[in-house]
Amino acid sequence: MAQPSASKPGTALAGVGAGSTLNEEGAAGKTTISSVVVQKVAGLATREVTGIHALGGGVSRAFGAIRERIPGSGTVTTSGVTVEVGEKQAAIDLDVVVEYGARIVDVARAVRRNVIGQVEQITGLEVIEVNIAVNDIHLPDENGGETETSRVE
Repeated sequence: MAQPSASKPGTALAGVGAGSTLNEEGAAGKTTISSVVVQKVAGLATREVTGIHALGGGVSRAFGAIRERIPGSGTVTTSGVTVEVGEKQAAIDLDVVVEYGARIVDVARAVRRNVIGQVEQITGLEVIEVNIAVNDIHLPDENGGETETSRVE
């Protein structure tokens, strides 16, 4: 009867899995994760939360809108996200715009929980802090809402 195979120390997957950390003693190599990777994961995790309208302040959103219109430049997923990445830990700063009517404390708590969970799960880095700066509130009539008709004809 065959026994289930276990990871061998020499295989590429040694040390990878739930509860493992990067660059463990006895590992067959070193893993580094770029700050851009952490920025993208944190940005996407932030956008998933209900009550978040956008990332970034007014200036960074304006530059992001211009960059998105340039062919081949790709999408801007790191606007409003700043990270510091070490060998085993990461710190994340977010600049967000919240939807009007959303309770900011609850949105910030949900963002922090989702970002920490996603970054730790995907990268294996320990997130030591997530700082959130709410820079603006998006009103329902801004950007694509009902346009106001002129009172004068």
